[in-house]
Amino acid sequence: MFAGHLGDAGGIREALAGHMHEPMFPVPLDVMKARLSFTDFRAGETLDSGRGAGRAPRRSITPNGATAYRVEHGGRSVCYVTDTEHVPGRPDENVLGLIAGADLVIYDSTYTDDELPAKVGWGHSTWQEGLRLVRRAGARRLVVFHHDPDHDDEAMAGIEHELAGSSDGGIVAREGMQLEL
Repeated sequence: MFAGHLGDAGGIREALAGHMHEPMFPVPLDVMKARLSFTDFRAGETLDSGRGAGRAPRRSITPNGATAYRVEHGGRSVCYVTDTEHVPGRPDENVLGLIAGADLVIYDSTYTDDELPAKVGWGHSTWQEGLRLVRRAGARRLVVFHHDPDHDDEAMAGIEHELAGSSDGGIVAREGMQLEL
């Protein structure tokens, strides 16, 4: 397990172990029979998963300091940017640096630009900001995900329709969706 934002809180092992003790859970982490490995890193470091795919994590703007990732393999790149909250009118330079030229950007798009002002501090962004960042960074394709639970199918269809009219190849993620680069 890897974590890039828990070092100052004792690390990923401590975070998980803290949830697995009385009164919340009766079995401590040390009893698990699985071989567990815990790796804490700092945002900005390049990691090697041992499978030839590098991860270049970056710190996101969020109340709890989430980490965004870029995975590169075989000349392709995918970025995963979740739990990030943008400041309207100010592109997140960390995210721009991470997604520059990426083939696919999976971006936290919980809200719309119209909904965001009522959700400041909740740690999420908008599909419109994802689109702006992808265009500015010269990335190829946007996948919006991390949908607001209050958005029903009709709302999601509306977002998908707007996205299709605004972008080449931008899509709304769905359960079970598989994409090939």
